[in-house]
Amino acid sequence: MAATGASGQTSNSVSNIFENLTYGPAPEADNVAKAWLDDHKREFGHFINGKWHKPEGRKYYQTKSPATGEILASTIQGEEADVECAVSAARNALDDWRDAPPHVRARHLYSIARHVQKHQRLLSVVEAMDNGKPIRETRDADIPIVVRHFYHHAGWAELMPTEMKGWKPVGVVAGIVPWNFPLMLLTWKVCPALAMGNTVILKPATFTRLTALLFAEICAEAGLPPGVFNVVTGGGAFGSKLACHSDVDKVAFTGSTEVGQILRHVTAGSGKKLSLELGGKSPVVVFESADLDSTVEGIVDAIWFNQGQVCSAGSRLLAQESIYDKLIQKLKDRLTHFRLGNNLDKAIDMGAIVDDSQKRSVEEFVEHAKTEGAEVYQASACVPARGCFYPPTLITNVQTVSRVVVEEVFGPVLVAMPFRTAKEAVALANNTRYGLGASVWTENISLAMEVALSIKAGTVWVNAHNLFDAAAGFGGYKQSGYGRDGGKEGLYEYVRPEWQERPRPGIVQVNIKTFGATVPGRPTINDIDKNEIQVNGVKMPSIDRTYKMYYGGAQKRPDGQYTRPVMSMSGKVVGHVGDGNRKDIRNAVEAAHKAAPGWGKRAAHNRAQIVYYLAENLEVRREEIAQRICAMTGQPLDAGRQEVDQAVQRLFYWGAYCDKYGGSVQETTLYGATVKIHEPVGVIGIACPDEYPLLGFVSLFAPAVIRGNAVVIIPSEKHPLVALDLYQVFDTSDVPGGVVNIITGDRNHLTKYLAEHQDVQAMWYFGSPEGSKFVEYASADNIKRTWVNYGVSRNWSEVEAGQGEEFLFHSIQVKNIWIPMGDIFAN
Repeated sequence: MAATGASGQTSNSVSNIFENLTYGPAPEADNVAKAWLDDHKREFGHFINGKWHKPEGRKYYQTKSPATGEILASTIQGEEADVECAVSAARNALDDWRDAPPHVRARHLYSIARHVQKHQRLLSVVEAMDNGKPIRETRDADIPIVVRHFYHHAGWAELMPTEMKGWKPVGVVAGIVPWNFPLMLLTWKVCPALAMGNTVILKPATFTRLTALLFAEICAEAGLPPGVFNVVTGGGAFGSKLACHSDVDKVAFTGSTEVGQILRHVTAGSGKKLSLELGGKSPVVVFESADLDSTVEGIVDAIWFNQGQVCSAGSRLLAQESIYDKLIQKLKDRLTHFRLGNNLDKAIDMGAIVDDSQKRSVEEFVEHAKTEGAEVYQASACVPARGCFYPPTLITNVQTVSRVVVEEVFGPVLVAMPFRTAKEAVALANNTRYGLGASVWTENISLAMEVALSIKAGTVWVNAHNLFDAAAGFGGYKQSGYGRDGGKEGLYEYVRPEWQERPRPGIVQVNIKTFGATVPGRPTINDIDKNEIQVNGVKMPSIDRTYKMYYGGAQKRPDGQYTRPVMSMSGKVVGHVGDGNRKDIRNAVEAAHKAAPGWGKRAAHNRAQIVYYLAENLEVRREEIAQRICAMTGQPLDAGRQEVDQAVQRLFYWGAYCDKYGGSVQETTLYGATVKIHEPVGVIGIACPDEYPLLGFVSLFAPAVIRGNAVVIIPSEKHPLVALDLYQVFDTSDVPGGVVNIITGDRNHLTKYLAEHQDVQAMWYFGSPEGSKFVEYASADNIKRTWVNYGVSRNWSEVEAGQGEEFLFHSIQVKNIWIPMGDIFAN
């Protein structure tokens, strides 16, 4: 440290230093980074098939240092031919990489980890120069996490035959990552993909391409086979071309919710897997029982880490009313000591915003907050005159509907609101369309855990924020996306069941506006099975029975007051069912939401007993239901009995999983416990296939409800009667009203309203290629999870296709709760 006197001359006297406590510069050397740039004449092409690729006639993008404005290098702007080249390289390398012994893949990932460590300082400096974040963060956080991920996933590669038995690689993976953590987020996609036997094409963000290209060189140096990992650069349209390529089997994206919605639209119906890690508006919930001094430092890490350009940034401060004013004052005092400056200065607190366009966006949010009456406090004195800097900002006197409270700012801006009770805190925390992260601050561990379980977010930290590790998956709820990066839960994004080939439905034409249009049923007078009975020698027609809807635990007439005939395979009418519409779906979803909280909180053992009771009561009606199956499908009676028996067995199978898939403890680097919780998804819409009308119905609703979800289910369109025969089975088995809701009618017509419903959290569809595409397309509006069959039938009677971990994966969402320790031993 050096102190500066009034004359401007530096004084190194001890007394002067202690009097002023002024920091001097502590610059990190950038000579090695600049030498690397010079090695490439500061001009980079793509890295494809293990070598540099610079096609003629391409435009170039200039990468600048956000802190100084210095031009660092020029990188190529890719075109469609470059996508073809990269995909071809990845596809050609796939067979050898996929078929390599797991131990070989593990050695390659281990080698990459070692080589990253060898170049750790270089990567840290280039990342800081390229992105604008402080060297202290890249050196101490980003790059160590990169190394940790490769070591961790080398282990998963080794253990794949046992730990991922029954799964295989998806194929060619396209990774698209943002500019806020260019190398770290790249690693979160690449590690699990390579470990599971996939090849990868990575497109970094436009602003921050350099560390991805440096990393590609390091992979080649480490001996990774050509074509296994490729880096291509280009703009947003170029990324869409990559995602849409027919030979890309999986798209892994981190970025804004708006771009995630675009990717969901353009890949809909293609048969590709898609994972989305999107935006956030994470709450920091501070109770009066918190240690306020450590909380202040935690808030600094939560919101001003990486200039607030973090998807999980703790940008909403919720403080208990009794300590609100005190905490706000402590934060303001802390900001008076904040240091902004050159990102290569090891003593600064915050670096530069990545680009002028992002800075203008942040400024606009803050100015708009002022017009709404908010109070804005900024530590403006610490802002350097040169560079793309913005002061750390604290905004108070805001409302729950204020734009700065609702929308993701993605900058160093914290909004603060008070609360009175824990219930109000949870309600405020969940009052957002996002659900990526949250933190809870209190010395009361019971309160911390209950609040953490109540907040709808993929990661909740207790007395900490923005902790990451390879052993714990990171990802969101709601419009923060789906899928996880890290942990065993993250591996499932890069595999598919061994029995399943990738669906390739080709170009599917769907009119999104008219999809599902239908005309209700009309009277039918021909080919009716006239059920007659004889009473005292007199023939008379049996009493008519038209099946009703079933939701909220009661039978309901269809809102539209239309029915539809159910035909046997010989063309005769065997019954009538209600013809459901939009309002029936709305009512059923409302009933499901009323039931879901209580059902999800029930003891798993209780849910198991109910499912076993379902099996018991279904078997009592074995003969009746088997006959119903045969009347609709034309199968022999023995086949109907077999389907009932398989449905009973399947209920037993899922009943067994009620209390055996709740989560685990993750072995992260945290001194404490990181607890993985398998939480319900929420309300799941299900459209059943026509084949196996009972077994398909049971195979889909059972895994959903045993994990605490409520369902709105459309039974087989052709053969719905057998599902409706289960009304009494549900009622006599103590299934709470609203947990299972059955709406009959045209599958696509009802699917349309489930897929478009803003309060349905997931949609499973087993029907046509057109319906599959519509479901995926419509799901983009609220980023609901989907599971569709792309028109490919499965044999529901086979164990591998009709039950198993695939069903559990779609029935839960992973929450990781980080609980640090340290009262007895410091670690």
